[in-house]
Amino acid sequence: MTRKMVSAALAILVMSAAVVAADGDEPSAPGGKPALVVMDIQNAYLPMMDDEGKEQALDYVNYAITKFRERGLPIIVVYHTDPARGPEPGTDAFEFPDEIKINDDDIKVVKNFPSAFVKTELEDILRREGCDTVFLVGLSAVGCVLRTYFDAERLNFRTFMVEGALLSHDTDLTHSVEELTGAVRIGNLEYMILNAPR
Repeated sequence: MTRKMVSAALAILVMSAAVVAADGDEPSAPGGKPALVVMDIQNAYLPMMDDEGKEQALDYVNYAITKFRERGLPIIVVYHTDPARGPEPGTDAFEFPDEIKINDDDIKVVKNFPSAFVKTELEDILRREGCDTVFLVGLSAVGCVLRTYFDAERLNFRTFMVEGALLSHDTDLTHSVEELTGAVRIGNLEYMILNAPR
């Protein structure tokens, strides 16, 4: 499949998600409290990502984590495992690399499906924390992050991918997802959360 065909398919997915969201309930009034969802940057999956821009993407992820931590805003760390294929929780392959600045007291969610909302407590956590806005970073931009983005919108969260803080197996496709979803620039992130309620 050519990159143009994949880009067209992604465009159709984004438009379809918008139509589904429009058919649902009206979005709740924005209260403006965001959470950062850091997805699947695990030792099992990180080597599968395109090396182009990887170091910068991880720096951007850490920047986002730092800014949310400085503001006292929720940071939710998502781990993926397949019950049949792993990686097994408690193993090194399951964990995030040390270079990613997550803390033991960050909220943790383990998922078995591409979307972090499917059969997990993520929605309940966000509602409990009073969050109406989700910022997404991590991997894979064309898989789990994209599916989570669509579900967050469907559930009436204001949803943003963070440009440059996403990874996939193909950097060009990552850029296509960023463009199609209107990802926010990393330089605008601090401004967007500056006055957010805690």
